[in-house]
Amino acid sequence: MEISAAGAPRVDLDVAIDGAFRAVAEVHRLMSAHEAHSDVGRLNLEASRHAVRVHPWTHEVLRTACELHDASAGAFDIAIGPHSPRPASPRRSDIELLPRHCVRFLRSEVRIDLGGIAKGFAVDRAIACLRASGVPQGLVNAGGDLAAFGEDASVVLIRDPRHPGRELCRIELMYAALASSGGRIDLFESAAATDSEILDPETRAPACGIRGATVRAPSCMIADALTKVVMLTGEPATALLARYGASALFVSENGELRATSDWSDEFQVAARSPIPLPPLPCVHV
Repeated sequence: MEISAAGAPRVDLDVAIDGAFRAVAEVHRLMSAHEAHSDVGRLNLEASRHAVRVHPWTHEVLRTACELHDASAGAFDIAIGPHSPRPASPRRSDIELLPRHCVRFLRSEVRIDLGGIAKGFAVDRAIACLRASGVPQGLVNAGGDLAAFGEDASVVLIRDPRHPGRELCRIELMYAALASSGGRIDLFESAAATDSEILDPETRAPACGIRGATVRAPSCMIADALTKVVMLTGEPATALLARYGASALFVSENGELRATSDWSDEFQVAARSPIPLPPLPCVHV
């Protein structure tokens, strides 16, 4: 996690950045799936037996996750427990959100993991801390999930998902968030990306058809979640992106660079790439 700020006295910037890091640490404490005493840990242990009260932040992320599950016809799914294949029509969520920030699971085998959305939420909370401290310019980068605010645009480099050691394009970011998803990367082992870490909710197999996706949205939580939908569905995600005021840039399995029409002139493709890109302008979806 990298947090930077500018435009105020150094002592004020230090206080603001410290507060932003504390917010990120709190999100991790609440939403880690690997900690038994986190909200997610307690839900996975108890919520199928009785309602569990969680922190308002956890409840907010769960509410957004359930909304996205319904809006994407189940493509975005935080449930990790075994379940029968999803029917053709969207089924009711296995997570019931109750008053007073309580949560209950409707089936005993349900378990959740907020890894596909919580990191974006952590970025949003860090940005909120910086802005609440009066900082005029800031950037929070959580390794693929990032957000920026201020009058000076931040230039973001996007990796080529076909060859992660190379740059695909550069994007100017101002008062917005970006999130990227693709194959697993270990540059010490190989310059190529391996299978996606994103699993199809129906088959539990790694997502295929899209090499990598970057989503821009008003909030990083939304951008983070929508990258998974784009990776799973590709062009059919266009309507959902528009619903959330988001746009996407992605590389299809055959290496074609594609972008939603509202993002056509806002990025620069790198001049060199290990695999030739189609001529600009890229294909609009």
